[in-house]
Amino acid sequence: MTVSELSRAELRRRLASSGIALRTGCFITRLHSPISRVADAIHLLYADYPLAEDAQFADFHVSVAPSQGLRRWYKPQAKFYLDGDSLFNPLPLTHAYPMLEWGLNWCVSTRAHNYLILHAAVVERNGLAAILPAPPGSGKSTLCAALVSSGWRLLSDELTMIRPADGMLVPLPRPISLKNASIDVMRQFHPAAVISQPVANTTKGTVAHVKAPADSIRRAGEVARPAWIVFPKYAAGAATTLEPIAQARAFMRVAENGFNYSVLAGIGFDTMAGLIGRTRSYAFTYSDLHEAIDAFSRLEPPPP
Repeated sequence: MTVSELSRAELRRRLASSGIALRTGCFITRLHSPISRVADAIHLLYADYPLAEDAQFADFHVSVAPSQGLRRWYKPQAKFYLDGDSLFNPLPLTHAYPMLEWGLNWCVSTRAHNYLILHAAVVERNGLAAILPAPPGSGKSTLCAALVSSGWRLLSDELTMIRPADGMLVPLPRPISLKNASIDVMRQFHPAAVISQPVANTTKGTVAHVKAPADSIRRAGEVARPAWIVFPKYAAGAATTLEPIAQARAFMRVAENGFNYSVLAGIGFDTMAGLIGRTRSYAFTYSDLHEAIDAFSRLEPPPP
């Protein structure tokens, strides 16, 4: 059963009462929220995701609920709860859905230490994956969304999960987060994209989310082989350039984007070294998405 098989009214009812068990990749989240805007976003963006209602175990028990007291009426706020504990400062009620997405990223990046987790988008085509590590404002998510709309499979927009045992990439396809001008850029680049209603004045500016392709969700159990590490940088008016990076420099730059690299200690180092050794690394500058897509289509795979 998928989320789409529930009517909007039934989904709201379940979220407000017992909650739903949502499967995203290898994780199950028991999700509860009485906030209608959260239910509406789940109904839109998670329509193709399976429900695991018979599951006896959930990796994360999450709730997004309105603040109590005066905040129920005056400048209402929402709180994110994990296992019944409120872990972050409350945000305006209108930010409840972005808060859910940020909270889910936090759950995975701080709890799933059986993987080396990087702050990076990751996409796959023909069995080979490109990892896109970058700080905020680099155009990572915009590039990721454009690649996905052009035939690449979405593994993740935010969290690259590497399996230490064999170095394979484990998918976690969830909605792609866009900020500020990138929202209109994607609307123009891919008019058929399903994009949530923008939420203004968040800590990251105006944010909206792009629905993940149904095929990426269906193939969430298929791991991918890393082939390229591409450090993207959007620069207005810049020519499209793809420049190789030495392995030692690539190692350090990827490590800077590691959520749990130091937590995993020796396992983290060995996994990172294996990743660098089997991939080609590049610095990538772009301003035109069509040129960027063409550049990615011409990436040469590393030796087997």
